[in-house]
Amino acid sequence: MAIPQSFIQELLARTDVVDIVGRYVQLKKGGANFMGLCPFHGEKSPSFSVSPSKQFYHCFGCGKNGNAISFLMDHAGMTFIEAVKDLAQQYGLQVPEDDVSPQDRAKAAQAREQQATLTSVLEKAGRAYIRSLRTSERAIQYFKRRGVSGEIAKTFGLGYAPEGWRSLASVFPDYNNPLLVESGLVITGEPGEDNAAGEAKRYDRFRDRVMFPIRNVKGECIGFGGRVLGDEKPKYLNSPETPVFSKGRELYGLFEARTALREHGYALVTEGYMDVVALAQLGFANAVATLGTACTAEHVQKLFRFTESVVFSFDGDSAGRRAARKALDAALPFASDVRTVKFLFLPAEHDPDSFIREHGQEGFAACVAKAVPLSRFLIEAAAEGCDLDTAEGRAHMASNARPLWSALPEGALKPQLLAEIAEQVMIDSRELLQLWQPASGGRKPYYKKNSGPPPQPQNFRPEHPAPELDHGMPEFGDYPPMGLHDEPDYASSEPYFSQPPAYSPSPAAPSGKPGKFGRKPFPSGSAPRRMTGRILPASREDRVLRLLLTEPQSWDRLSTEEHHLLLALPAPHGPLFAWLESQLHEHGPQSWAVLREGLRGHAHEHHAVAQFAEVLEGVDYDWDETRRILMQLQQLKRDSEIAELAARAPSEPAVLERLRELLAQSRAEKTPQKPA
Repeated sequence: MAIPQSFIQELLARTDVVDIVGRYVQLKKGGANFMGLCPFHGEKSPSFSVSPSKQFYHCFGCGKNGNAISFLMDHAGMTFIEAVKDLAQQYGLQVPEDDVSPQDRAKAAQAREQQATLTSVLEKAGRAYIRSLRTSERAIQYFKRRGVSGEIAKTFGLGYAPEGWRSLASVFPDYNNPLLVESGLVITGEPGEDNAAGEAKRYDRFRDRVMFPIRNVKGECIGFGGRVLGDEKPKYLNSPETPVFSKGRELYGLFEARTALREHGYALVTEGYMDVVALAQLGFANAVATLGTACTAEHVQKLFRFTESVVFSFDGDSAGRRAARKALDAALPFASDVRTVKFLFLPAEHDPDSFIREHGQEGFAACVAKAVPLSRFLIEAAAEGCDLDTAEGRAHMASNARPLWSALPEGALKPQLLAEIAEQVMIDSRELLQLWQPASGGRKPYYKKNSGPPPQPQNFRPEHPAPELDHGMPEFGDYPPMGLHDEPDYASSEPYFSQPPAYSPSPAAPSGKPGKFGRKPFPSGSAPRRMTGRILPASREDRVLRLLLTEPQSWDRLSTEEHHLLLALPAPHGPLFAWLESQLHEHGPQSWAVLREGLRGHAHEHHAVAQFAEVLEGVDYDWDETRRILMQLQQLKRDSEIAELAARAPSEPAVLERLRELLAQSRAEKTPQKPA
């Protein structure tokens, strides 16, 4: 969905960033600004400043800054589209949906109203469960035996569902309200199971259980988990699937763990509610739990919005290994070079709670540090049940490894794992790749032989020479190819210019005739700008945009910091990257043909189409070059912040520490490394 830039500007004009930040951070007036402890890094002295006049926040400790939208993205883990919709709802604005039919618009409005109604019903039930806990000695003693303090119980909103079939009848005046069934709080009997009054039987779903409210990333109650106080079955009971709750998408404790995830630097995924609560009590507030289901790709994707490192904790028995294998399958597509996934297997007699109580926090932290990395666990999973002393067993392992390896995103990890798998199955990595990808088109990445690079004859020519430019293609005429290892000096963003009237296709390329790569010459009015007969080099931002239009799945290879860097760029690039992120979030990776249709009517459609027209078919982008471009953009952003802080330093001494830190970083990156 494309959101007009004018609407975003109007939304930010109505938004009070102090109010938005103040819901999550305790702020105190300090001069013209408000100050508080930074929610993005641990600190004891406030260095987090929120400016009501500039509608901007900035941390002088870690450098995080932005507006109300970026705060919700950074702190609440929302996507750009989710943050805009959340703010619009808070301020009574309707997000423009010009590309949506009136029927779909009405359906979406009805769904939003239904969600708000159901969450309010669940919140009311949650408050009733908390009141019941205060009067239930059995429930209080249960939590005390598990070492749960009153403070932790308050943080997680723990409660108790009383005995009795219709306890909620004293909470909701109309016990027959259909919303109670729709929210999963009440169960209706089967047809024919009527009571004495001829009404369908209705009774509470949760009875005589300690209650764990399940919250979404905005802190809204969307469901419950209940645990019996003894050994009755079922031990755990979850809310059913509802319009606001899906156990395949939600993680228990994620809302409460947001700040701790940044402080600890990783998310610890466990198997139960009590694990999360007990770990928070024992100093590991970065724990979350799946809700009685195997870990899904949506779980992993949601976690990577908050952290770049995830550790899955499982029992060391066969059931734990099976659960870990499912988590591996879910994590593989997101295991980019900037992310870390590990697997922690505890002894069979321990869960995280009991392990920490016996070995202490330091013992558990050491255990986490030694967790099995994804690369090793992938090879172990592929080799399971295979006799590697026989050719048949090694072939079996190769067959097991193929789908796992193929699920990995492109990057430095993938070829390394190919070499390790090839070594295990005693096949040259090139031969193994040929077996796995016999008919893949286009340029393949270079994977070296296990024993070293192949010998090169005296008159060696590269296997994949740079493609000759077709000078019958006006869009590439007179533009010399860049050396493979040249460091490009990209221009800054250039606005799109229409083709000058004097422009005409090269005589070698008649209008409408496809060029060498099957791409037609530019239509009238869409040629790239030229200077003295030469196409201007693409800007840094345009190079990254071309890559993501061609390979949208590459968005998941970027770090969170790089996401925010691209989303904060001025138009046309920032809005286009935000649109791409929303498309990937809502629909997954899509081909250019599908993206092109979605772009129709977008404010910057023309620029995106023009950039895609510059993409050479059959030629892969160099990911290392893209990484260098992003580093250059980061440096430009840092230089801009240095200039701003330098101007403010004489009147605001508080910025000096941050300024010195940025200058040190800048000098360190610009100083060439001396050879060892």
